[in-house]
This record gives sequence, structure tokens and C-alpha cells, in this order.
Amino acid sequence: MILLTGGTGYIGSHTAVKLIEQNEDIIILDNLSNSKAEVIDSIETITGKRPKFYQTDLLDIDGLEQIFKENKIDCVIHFAGLKAVGESVEKPLLYFNNNITGTIKLLMTMQKYNCKKIIFSSSATVYGTTQVMPLTENSPLGVTNPYGRTKLVIEEMLNDLHVADKEFGIVLLRYFNPIGAHKSGLIGENPNGIPNNLMPYICKVAKCELPQLNVFGNDYDTVDGTGVRDYIHVEDLAVGHVLSYNRIKTNNGIYTYNLGTGNGYSVLQVIKAFEKSNDVKINYKIAPRRAGDVATVYASTKKAEEEIGFKAQYGIEEMCRDSWNFAKTTKSYNTK
Repeated sequence: MILLTGGTGYIGSHTAVKLIEQNEDIIILDNLSNSKAEVIDSIETITGKRPKFYQTDLLDIDGLEQIFKENKIDCVIHFAGLKAVGESVEKPLLYFNNNITGTIKLLMTMQKYNCKKIIFSSSATVYGTTQVMPLTENSPLGVTNPYGRTKLVIEEMLNDLHVADKEFGIVLLRYFNPIGAHKSGLIGENPNGIPNNLMPYICKVAKCELPQLNVFGNDYDTVDGTGVRDYIHVEDLAVGHVLSYNRIKTNNGIYTYNLGTGNGYSVLQVIKAFEKSNDVKINYKIAPRRAGDVATVYASTKKAEEEIGFKAQYGIEEMCRDSWNFAKTTKSYNTK
């Protein structure tokens, strides 16, 4: 049985669907701080199976104990965590306590119940800012904000855990920029409040919930002066988790993989792809660069392809089309 922490969230819910479709038994844990309980209904509608759900927090050790006592959990896919870069700069202790302390409590509970398989949602934010592209899993590490630091600290904790106990099977997945939504339009990215990420912000502008999109900087050394990132369809990302689980199901060891497409798209290219694929105009303006932003970031996915058979299937227009298909029929959280 697989426990998904943060399993009603954006990436967690899509991975839940893929695992159920592979006939895996799953359990979802979520505190619903940035997601809704109705996601469980949507997962059931898509798959025909309703996963067992616990509304609890990783900081609640009694809640964790209850889950592990009541279920024989063989593997944890650890999505749960606060993830807004700007908020992490304003509230670093909140992020350290929630993300790092919560993970420690999870790992201690896993160890107590002899659960020694874990897949961790890391991030491309663990890579330093001065880099040769594409980023490989061996590129230098370094972080510029507390959110990224929590990801790097947890990666290091898991490395240390593997050194101490070779029976652990661990996968560290460094995501690039997930966008898109399930083809059904029933699950997707629906952040609480003002979005931090590009695609949900574009969708809110398209729905006239926000007046315009700010494009931060148009003087980078890129194809059109705007920042270039590696956007990956959340459905491809979910498949990456299933492939990672297949890798450690019968293997110990620790493995690190980039999950991206290996291609970079600029902000303006994403806007144009969204407009073209959805026949919607996006109102945007050029704003000053943000501190800490770099011109270009994209992944090398060679290692993931060779070791677990991962290769992204979807292009940017499909990502834009699926994002809008979900967003235009979804009641948004408060954007005030």
C-alpha cells in the first residue's frame, strides 16, 4: 500500500490517478491547507475507485501513528509541503517547521513501522543559479530562498538516512515547472489566493479574475528577452512517479532524477501558445526583473530516460489547452 502525503494537491492528485490505474492500493493524507476534499470525489469519478483519505498534518505525530497503525504501508510518496517562494522569504521559520520538521516526523514514523521506501518531491530550485544548461543531476547545488533550502535539507537528510540504513529505497525527484491538468478537466492546479506560478496566473487573467499578467523582465539573453523555463505536463510528471515506484518496489538504494521535458519555453512563448491553443487573449505588461530570477533553466532528462524509462509525451500547446480546460470550468479560490 502506498501513502501519498499531500495527495489532494496538484501533483499528488494526478499521481494518485496514475497509481490507481496501475492497480495500486493508495491512501491519501492531506491537511487541505491548499487543496480541497472534493478532489477525492474527482479521483473516484476518474478511476472508479475511492482512495482512503485522512485529513491530518505531518506535524501531528498522533495522526501519523494512526495511519501507520491502521494500514500496512509499504511506500510513501511525499508531496506535502508549503511551496511559495515569496512567502518562504517572509516566513522562513514557518517553512522550516512545516517542511523539515514534518518530514522528520514522517521518517521517524516510517522507521518505527518498518516502511523503507520513499519518493520525495524535490525541485529544480536545489540547483545553484550560475549554471551550464541543461541541468544534470550532477550540476552544482545551491539555493536562494528558504523554500529551496527546505528541499535541499530534506534531500540531504534522505541521503544520510540511506547511509545509515542500506535497506531504504529512496528516489529524489527534481521537478521543473509543472503545468497542465487531467484530460477530464476534473483535477488541475487551483491554488489558494493569488497564484505564484505562471500558468494558473494566466488562467485567472483569461477568466478576468485578475486584470493582467506581469512579465518580469524582457531584457534577458533569451529568444525574446523573457525568462525561459522547462515546463512539463503534470500528467507526464505523474507517470514519472509511477516509474520511480516501479524502480524501488524491489530495489534498495538512492536515486535522483530530473523530471522535465529537456526543452525551454520563454514566458512570451507560453502566453502565445496559450492564446493560440485556446483562442483567448491574455492581457500582460512587462515589469522589472525579480531578484534571484535567472535567464534560462531547463533539464537534462537523459538519466531518467535511461534508468526508469521516463520521457515526457506532451508539448506546450497541449499543456496550455489542458490547463484552460480545467480552469474555465473550475470555481477558483478567493483571489482578493
